[in-house]
Amino acid sequence: MSTANNSNLLSPELLARLERLEIVTRKVFRGRMKGERRSKRKGQSVEFADFRNYVAGDDLRLLDWNLYARLDKLIIKLFLEEEDLHFYTLIDASMSMGFGEPTKLEYAKQLAAALSFVGLIRADRVRIETLGQSPSERGPVLRGRASVWRMLEQIGAIEPGRQASLAEGVKNFCLRNPGRGVVVLISDLMDKDGFETALRYFVSHQVDCYVIQVLSQEELEPDVKGDLKLVDCEDQDEAEVSVSAPLLARYKQTLDAFVGSAQDFCTRRGMHYLLTNNQLPVEELVAKHLRRRGLVR
Repeated sequence: MSTANNSNLLSPELLARLERLEIVTRKVFRGRMKGERRSKRKGQSVEFADFRNYVAGDDLRLLDWNLYARLDKLIIKLFLEEEDLHFYTLIDASMSMGFGEPTKLEYAKQLAAALSFVGLIRADRVRIETLGQSPSERGPVLRGRASVWRMLEQIGAIEPGRQASLAEGVKNFCLRNPGRGVVVLISDLMDKDGFETALRYFVSHQVDCYVIQVLSQEELEPDVKGDLKLVDCEDQDEAEVSVSAPLLARYKQTLDAFVGSAQDFCTRRGMHYLLTNNQLPVEELVAKHLRRRGLVR
């Protein structure tokens, strides 16, 4: 991928802000490797946490011999353990994401790159996938600063057109990735079968889930009028409409109901929901809105 494309995904100004952030989660997950994240579990590190009585099988190296000399009791010292985090970004690369300027997919790719960069520099396990992947087509696991270039190449290669229903795409993702962690779904949630079935898979998967709905400014505030033929970019369905003020008002009501139902669905099931548009700078979305939602700090 060219240097120009890299700078479009992660500009120097954006990188400067991301360097100070880290991915956080409300849940405790058991990592596979040591990382830079403080765990609520007790283990071995340099930071003291607590004492407990010795039981058969404990590591004798953790005994506090000073306490044994004073109290004649075998006491184990506990330390805070550091662990890695499994961080997934799941990108909707369907044809509808190719709409807008910049396109919703371009915006989603920049957001995925920003969040993945934060995970990589904090030694988290990062995996980037799209909804159109088959159950066996897993993305590579990336870790550490050395993987930043590989991450940018992977995201930069994503193009619109990987067709799969929202439900099928999320289901296949859960089949590919049975482990727990933080999942960020970046999608416009536009599916004729709805989004509810898809998001229920995340609930049963027991992940810390963030749903970021990306819509274009043209979708939020359409500037159209007159007689038009509308063509669905995914299944080529056609509809002829006469755009008028009452029709635009009904469109706005329908859009508000759609967004409201997505937010309510996520809130009731313990998932984080955020609506954004393709004109909001990614650095503001990450450093302000996602920090407020608790994804980064």
